[in-house]
Amino acid sequence: MSEDDSDDWPTRWRKMMPFGPWSFPDIDEMMKEMEKEFMQFKDIEKQVPKDLVREQQSPDGSVKKEIGPIVYGYSMTIGPDGRPVIREFGNVKRGNEPLKGITDKREPLVDVVEGEKQVRIIAEIPGVRKEDIDIRVDGRVMTISVDTADRKYEKRLQLPETAIIDGAKSSYNNGILEITFEKKQSGNTGVRLKVE
Repeated sequence: MSEDDSDDWPTRWRKMMPFGPWSFPDIDEMMKEMEKEFMQFKDIEKQVPKDLVREQQSPDGSVKKEIGPIVYGYSMTIGPDGRPVIREFGNVKRGNEPLKGITDKREPLVDVVEGEKQVRIIAEIPGVRKEDIDIRVDGRVMTISVDTADRKYEKRLQLPETAIIDGAKSSYNNGILEITFEKKQSGNTGVRLKVE
């Protein structure tokens, strides 16, 4: 063994077994996969919409690039039928190549809450004025959108069949948009027939 090889021995050992002699093959493989995933972020600037890349000049004259916001999340609630309802939000879509699905419009976190007499839609849309929010209902599909220089949001969702669209009310306060629909009451509204 040469003298150079002996000096480099600890470095080579750490590369072979990053967790020391107690290394686990599964953890080593996971670390390699994570490193591979991080390398994909190297060229992220080329893959995101231009509206998400900003340049800022530092006082020393250097230019710093910022990318984002890049947001992905989900919420899980229990629906009126007792089944879980999972809703995604953000500007990244799930898939094999999530960076290809990035848009400059964020999908806000939205909850649909059905009570006895009302259906409430609650959406988190921070950083905008109420005048910037556009709400449209086409059939049973509601679209909430914001398109300003600083913030872009868009969410399409299917309204429950029980929501009465006429007379809906909306309010916006502290980044929370709330839309309230009256709910069709399910009672005995049919006609009783006499058996002869």
